[in-house]
Amino acid sequence: MPKSHGERRKTRYKLKKSIRERGISPISRTIQEFTIGQNVHVSIDPSIHKGMPHPKFQGRTAKVMGQRGRAYLLKVRDGNMMKEIVVCPQHLKPQK
Repeated sequence: MPKSHGERRKTRYKLKKSIRERGISPISRTIQEFTIGQNVHVSIDPSIHKGMPHPKFQGRTAKVMGQRGRAYLLKVRDGNMMKEIVVCPQHLKPQK
């Protein structure tokens, strides 16, 4: 059988919820808002596929550069390059 090269390949443990986090995510994660210039952590919620960034950005810290609809435009470092990714607020946590 040919190997799958999809977006979620090799993420069996990276995108797994703990036993107590399973099910629908709280609505507060969806309606949270961030300001431009704020630092956020990329924390992918595997139960919501829409607006999910690439799994290599899981756990990274990024800066909010703008907004596209209800999603946010983030600037994140990937090696020596700065990349821009579009992420929905369900996959973000504010940096404290």
